[in-house]
Amino acid sequence: MSLLTLLGVVIASVAIGAVLGYFLRHLIVLQRKSSIELKIKQLLIDAKAKAQSTLEEASKKSEILIEKAKEEERSTISQARKLEERIAHKEELLEKRRVETEKDSKKIENKTEEIKRIQEQLKFLDEKKRKELEKVANLSEKEAREELFEEIEKKYEKDILLRINKMETRGSEEIERKARELLVSSIQRLASSTASDITTTTVTIASDDLKGKIIGKEGRNIRALERAAGVEIIVDDTPGSVVISSFDPLRRQVAKIALENLILDGRIQPARIEEMVVKAKTEVEKMVKSKGETAAYEVGIFDLDPRLQVLLGRLYFRVSYGQSVLQHSVETAHLASMIASEIGADVAVTKKAALLHDIGKAVDHEIQGTHVEIGRRILQKFKMEESVIHAMESHHEEYPYTTLESVIVQTADAISASRPGARRDTLERYLRRLEELENISNSFEGVEKSYAIQAGRELRVFVTPEKVSDLEAKKIARNIAKKIEEDIKYPGEIKVNVIRESRVIEYAR
Repeated sequence: MSLLTLLGVVIASVAIGAVLGYFLRHLIVLQRKSSIELKIKQLLIDAKAKAQSTLEEASKKSEILIEKAKEEERSTISQARKLEERIAHKEELLEKRRVETEKDSKKIENKTEEIKRIQEQLKFLDEKKRKELEKVANLSEKEAREELFEEIEKKYEKDILLRINKMETRGSEEIERKARELLVSSIQRLASSTASDITTTTVTIASDDLKGKIIGKEGRNIRALERAAGVEIIVDDTPGSVVISSFDPLRRQVAKIALENLILDGRIQPARIEEMVVKAKTEVEKMVKSKGETAAYEVGIFDLDPRLQVLLGRLYFRVSYGQSVLQHSVETAHLASMIASEIGADVAVTKKAALLHDIGKAVDHEIQGTHVEIGRRILQKFKMEESVIHAMESHHEEYPYTTLESVIVQTADAISASRPGARRDTLERYLRRLEELENISNSFEGVEKSYAIQAGRELRVFVTPEKVSDLEAKKIARNIAKKIEEDIKYPGEIKVNVIRESRVIEYAR
């Protein structure tokens, strides 16, 4: 076979193959097209069937909802008809009542007119009768009354006087009896116990070995505590206790807290003692505030200025004839409140005035004047009501009684102070003498502070070393002793102990 023939056969084969491939591909495409159309027709059929099912289901649900809505509509219409019937029935009843009320109103108006006519007739007849009597007696009504009274007075003068005297006597006796019952009732309702303050405080210690640490080397610890707190520390053979002595309860409390903290801390030395005393003073200030708030709350006064509450709390550490002034103020407020409620006075004003009647005693050692005058100025400064000030200023009769509440406050103050065991006059004089001793020493230039100790038998005076020399310290001691001899009456002798010491402190950093 030649090359041309072979090439022709190959070309013919390729052509035949291409024709056959084309027809085969065309057949495949036609077959796929037919399959896709069948699928599409099947999907359409399925979609129509599903739509028909959904439509039938929606139709059923809509029929149910329509039926339910119709049922609710029928129920609403039925209720509305019942409500209309009830309203119509009530309107009918109201109309009947209105008609009856109008009839009754007309009857009342007719009766009122009839009563007025009768009253006018009676008035006319009474006036006519009176004029006829005046013509017969030749006297007017007023003249006849006066003449009749004069005749009765002359005839029964003795009986009237006896009756008036009897009524006056009986009235005064009844008033006194009522007053006694009122005061006794108030006192019985406030039957609080009273315990007079003393001038020493005991601190319990765990072991007597601590006494040596409290005293310190050559007594420097105990001297430092006495100087910082202004008290006398008594360390004797009494087991398990140390006694703090001072006429000022505030100083005793500061010293007690400081000593207890030092014992717990274990480091008892002069520098630490001063720190603890400063800390104790802060604690006592908090205690003062708490006592004032508690007293106001106990009495039931909730609008008191916080600064007044602090001054009130200071009275806890102030005694009058051995009686705590704060306790006395609270007691007076309770008594005054009871009396005021019994006789119809202003309870709020009376209670507040009674609680604050001795507020001046909180600062009377710092300000000149009586505690009543100081108290007036304090209350005026804090914009207290005038009614309260008038009620408190008369409790020692320095000012006249201007209101009923002022009399009640004075009465309640007297009741609280005069109850058995409430006060001790000798203790008050003793404390006043100690205060006078300290005031005398503090009046000298160069004196830093001073404390009366040992029941007033010793006056311990601390001077500023930068201002006072040793020679001047001796002169101050002599001058203080001379001033005491001239101004104060006292049994025995008083030791004036002037202390001048220098202290240098430096820190290594």
